[in-house]
Amino acid sequence: MTKAAIFDVDGTLLDSVDLHALSWDEAMVKFGHDVSFEQARGPIGKGGDKLIPHFLSEEAQRDHGNEMEEWRSNRFKSQYLPMVRPFSAVPDLLRRVKDAGVRIAVASSAKKDELSKYLEIAGIGDLVDVTTSSDDVQESKPAPDIFDAVLNKLGVEGHDAVAIGDTPYDAEAARKAQIAIVGVLCGGFTESSLRQAGCVQIYPGPGALLACFGDSLLAR
Repeated sequence: MTKAAIFDVDGTLLDSVDLHALSWDEAMVKFGHDVSFEQARGPIGKGGDKLIPHFLSEEAQRDHGNEMEEWRSNRFKSQYLPMVRPFSAVPDLLRRVKDAGVRIAVASSAKKDELSKYLEIAGIGDLVDVTTSSDDVQESKPAPDIFDAVLNKLGVEGHDAVAIGDTPYDAEAARKAQIAIVGVLCGGFTESSLRQAGCVQIYPGPGALLACFGDSLLAR
């Protein structure tokens, strides 16, 4: 029986992936790197510890990696965070999970201060039992650290939980933590890429998962 549902946030509960990609694209250009929006969007879902090495050489990381990440974070918060909106039916889905007697956690590659704002935007702060952010771990997704940390906070084993995420990085991290994962397509990744990464079920988004709740892993 499922004891806990562990939700990713960006691209899963919130329509924020394109906005993150824009802030990363602008940061790369500002610091002299020729990166397109499409190139910046692909790795969204990983934390900054994985994104910066994806684009910058070791020399560039030493020279301005931290400065660029700080600029990107400030740019996102000032310019794009006010534009972030939840996908449809997000609070309703989490209430349905609660009604089923399943505890709710979020496991995000976002910073802790960003995550608290995200929960407010989504209108789910009072529904979440446990949160884990990139500040709680050494490595972000696709490393399993975030899922391992949230399992520890929940006091459950991986086989007692179900993860919900929108990226192959969510799926890879969940699989390493021995957690079954449900994929959603609203973050922009293809169904085939999510299945190849390990997603057991795929839904268009939170609304569809709510509509099909009884047939989902969350109701097992």
